[in-house]
Amino acid sequence: MPSLGRRRFFKSSLFLAMLFGGIVAGILAFLGYRVDAGGDLMSKRVEGEKIKLPSPRLKGNVSLEEAIYHRRSRREYLEKPLRIEDISQLLWSAQGITEPKLWVGLRSAPSAGGLYPLELYVAVKEKGVDGLKAGVYHYDPYSHTITLKVEGDISKPLMASCVDQEWVGRAPINLIFTAIFERTSIKYGKRALQYVYQESGHAAQNVYLQAEVLGLGGTVIGAFIESEIQNLLSLPSNEIPVYVMPIGAIK
Repeated sequence: MPSLGRRRFFKSSLFLAMLFGGIVAGILAFLGYRVDAGGDLMSKRVEGEKIKLPSPRLKGNVSLEEAIYHRRSRREYLEKPLRIEDISQLLWSAQGITEPKLWVGLRSAPSAGGLYPLELYVAVKEKGVDGLKAGVYHYDPYSHTITLKVEGDISKPLMASCVDQEWVGRAPINLIFTAIFERTSIKYGKRALQYVYQESGHAAQNVYLQAEVLGLGGTVIGAFIESEIQNLLSLPSNEIPVYVMPIGAIK
């Protein structure tokens, strides 16, 4: 049994450690950082201004049949920046509003019960998109805007999170699909797991086809460490990465 003095010392030490930890966490929160449940430092979350994207084009130079015929998973990209118009089309094809007057606004990809659990981010590499600085942007389909959430080029740590698949690091942009499963499970219970993953596939196939029309290429990544991507994007614990999609001009 420790003496009374030692017990007081242990209690005082514990109190000081908790106090110091709280102060550090408070400072990090004030600076815009978050710490996950495991104590790992997450990326600095910012709230940049909304950037209005160009209106999506509804007619292209490639037919749907041609896009389906030529669709491939492409992993080799030119070192060439994309245009902001490309970003607009790709994001719209994945989750854009196509019928604003029905329900909560019907989107380009189907969703079980119209509950739309997916969130969409675009990670822009340094000089990856003309007119956009490097960082991670969140897409708002209702206003067709993007907002900077994480500053800086995350292509290398994102590649590491995707078990070092080098095309993630080489691509000028990576689309990152995340899901908030509770939006679907509130209606469908355990079946939501299947529905949400199906929905991410619908959205990704739209991006594949849109990329073909734009003369771009990409591939879908399913092998990644979810917690590391959550840290990179400073996501809440209930928002889970479900897809990563590098895209670029094809060689």
